[in-house]
Amino acid sequence: MGCYRTKSHLFGYHFLQTLRTSVLEADFLQTMALTFKVAIITTIVLLPIGILLGYFLAYYKKAFMIIIEVLVWMPLVLPPSVLGFYLLVTFSPTNFIGKWLMDNFNLKLVFSFEGIIVASIIFSLPFMVNPIKDGFLLLPKSLKEASYTLGKSKIYTLFFVLLPNIKSNLLLGAITSFVHTIGEFGVVMMIGGNIPGVTRVASIAIYDEVETLNTSLAHQYSFSLFMVTFVLLLAIFYINKKYFKVA
Repeated sequence: MGCYRTKSHLFGYHFLQTLRTSVLEADFLQTMALTFKVAIITTIVLLPIGILLGYFLAYYKKAFMIIIEVLVWMPLVLPPSVLGFYLLVTFSPTNFIGKWLMDNFNLKLVFSFEGIIVASIIFSLPFMVNPIKDGFLLLPKSLKEASYTLGKSKIYTLFFVLLPNIKSNLLLGAITSFVHTIGEFGVVMMIGGNIPGVTRVASIAIYDEVETLNTSLAHQYSFSLFMVTFVLLLAIFYINKKYFKVA
């Protein structure tokens, strides 16, 4: 009888361990999937924004453009917590913009998936805009002028003359934006919090697991991000070497 109870207890222990492992794996996969989902959506949204801003910054030399360029650069130098704080304040339902979005579009940007998308777009903006702007600046002026001489519109020239010649810059901007997004912590934590399945991305999960001394799961998240980032950085260096002749 004692032997039976021992076997039952052992079976129960292994069952609970298996169940716990399955839950952890499900949480891990959910968090990683959310991380890549945020990065993919952010990169897709940033691409047309980066093209337009890069085009205007490269070709329009009006005095106010320097203000726009400074604003584009701000996420690079501002502490993420500062940017996250002001986004949190701006989009809070108790303030004008947040209340207006909630009343008119039923859109809540604080502690929501949509909120971390907006934060990621703003925080990764320079990583998309700057490579595209540099690509436009490296093109010979005669290319654009020849298109205009042939009677082509500015829109046609942009999409069928200029952009095909800066494909490597577009790819570089997309990869750097993606890599930067998956590593975000401060901004996402400030505006999104730590809600599993909604705002809990891998960088936040690492911090959370370390806080609870679950170093095994923290290692899984960390190593996954390390490998993805390593591979994508290899792609960036390859593009630089092949197309920009960086030594």
